[in-house]
Amino acid sequence: MAAVFLVTLYEYSPLFYIALVSVCFLVTSAVVLGWFGLGVPVILRNSEETESSTRVLKKRMRQVKNPFGLEIPRPAAASLTGGVTLTPDCLEDCVLTCYWGCSVQKLHEALQKHVYCFRIKTPQALEDALYNEYLYRQQYLQSIKKNDKEEKYCHLPEDAQVVDFGPVPRSRYPLVALLTLADEEDREIYDIIAMVAVIHIPDESYRLSCRILYQYLLLAQGQYHDLKQLFMSASSPAPSSSSAFPGKSSTDRTLLEKAGLAGDEPELQEENSKDCVVCQNGPVNWVLLPCRHTCLCDGCVRYFQQCPMCRQFVQESFPLCSKKEQDEDGSTR
Repeated sequence: MAAVFLVTLYEYSPLFYIALVSVCFLVTSAVVLGWFGLGVPVILRNSEETESSTRVLKKRMRQVKNPFGLEIPRPAAASLTGGVTLTPDCLEDCVLTCYWGCSVQKLHEALQKHVYCFRIKTPQALEDALYNEYLYRQQYLQSIKKNDKEEKYCHLPEDAQVVDFGPVPRSRYPLVALLTLADEEDREIYDIIAMVAVIHIPDESYRLSCRILYQYLLLAQGQYHDLKQLFMSASSPAPSSSSAFPGKSSTDRTLLEKAGLAGDEPELQEENSKDCVVCQNGPVNWVLLPCRHTCLCDGCVRYFQQCPMCRQFVQESFPLCSKKEQDEDGSTR
């Protein structure tokens, strides 16, 4: 009986056929998108499903104290022939050692030896892992006192006769700076026992401005972390060029310090904003991985499986600070 009724409607009402096909198409699309893990269109979901459909993994951020800091105060003045000025900023007494023309392959092998063989706690340990695969070593005899921001001049000797390191890709890094703890007792206190900074120095073949290319934090447990840049939202007006850090507000500075990026170069920083790029109301708190955009607040992060800045799918995310810390910061201000 029902079949006869549908056939009758089909014969005398073409609109019924169009509506039936449209409904079947929408239902099939929703099933296929859900089966392959893609986002179901919002029109096919209610508000409760929208809030609970997120599949982004929430990582717990492990905060550790980094005793090392290194800056390049005047990157425009640095050159292979004229040298470079470095400013260490450490929480404890440290030793600065610079290696010119360090082998790329040997350096990464040394990092692997820190994981599987022995811990790189001293300059001698790194030199043993490098097998002397560098052109010149410069070590400052006096240890750098904690919180002492005295500038250190690092340069190649004149008899080295090195004017460039060849075309890209190179087999040697221009400069590798190693910071280690001077006091053996401090190595038992801190999780991070050394920092390796790979620095580019402009020469005749490659005139890219001086900058820190990579920073590796070596842990006492035998791991090492590649310190990466976070990309903050840029919805606020551009700050003045005289600021050492763009958007140098107390909130943004606190977020950068928690992420371990407060010592990065100004030219590598993006303009910071405390407002979420979606609601323009809540403070930015969530880091999206793998794109590393920091642009969402606690309220908006649950609605996104793709980064609103670059549209890359979010695999993991973690907060810069907990709700309790945010409340404490708000009450302090």
